[in-house]
Amino acid sequence: MEEIDKMQSIPDLESVLCSVFGVDLPEPKRGVLLELYVQTVLFCRERSFKKEQTSALLSIIKSIHEANVETPLNNIEQSFKYCKELLLCHSVRRPPFSINLFSPEEVTTILNYIFNSYVRHYKLYKYIFTPQVILDLSLTYSGIPNQEEAAMEDSSALDAENVKETEGEAAPKTDSSLQTQEAFIVEPEEDTPGSKSGLKALIEKEVREQMMLVSGQLDQQMKEIADQHNRALESPQLNHKAKK
Repeated sequence: MEEIDKMQSIPDLESVLCSVFGVDLPEPKRGVLLELYVQTVLFCRERSFKKEQTSALLSIIKSIHEANVETPLNNIEQSFKYCKELLLCHSVRRPPFSINLFSPEEVTTILNYIFNSYVRHYKLYKYIFTPQVILDLSLTYSGIPNQEEAAMEDSSALDAENVKETEGEAAPKTDSSLQTQEAFIVEPEEDTPGSKSGLKALIEKEVREQMMLVSGQLDQQMKEIADQHNRALESPQLNHKAKK
């Protein structure tokens, strides 16, 4: 903290914080993370925090950020709960579990700062520091053969037809056998296109219904998350309860 207090310019602060926290990330992650730490130091200086308070707040910000970016999924509620636990551990005197490093007024100020500087940009930090999640939807229908099985069946039917035609050319045929063979060859040609088109329409219909269902569920989840986020931002209050 002595080195951090000595630095006054932003570049010098970034250099010292990069060394203290061991920030070894590619851009833009490095710049975004150092900006978060620098703004925290400036906030502590504006509130005339002590060295111990500044060090503790930097550690809290670092812990919240690491908890946030450990997964690309939504964990804003867990991160905020973790933030409150860390603040309580530094605002209530209960050795050896917690210490009253911050007063209730300071805790409220810190909580508002975390909301305005980090929680409001929660999705931005999540986007920059976590890998992108892509939904890979695969549908399986029971009782419907897949394309490979259908292709194998068509190939087997064609081979059987070719063998019958070869045998028919080598051996004499009667009128009745010719009629039977022609009926056997013509009937599949009439039924196959219709069955394939019906199967294709059925699959397309099922896929559309499943996609609409999944899309509706995702929209509802995103709406609920946004509502919870807005309610949390509108009333950032922290209740302090000290156990006796």
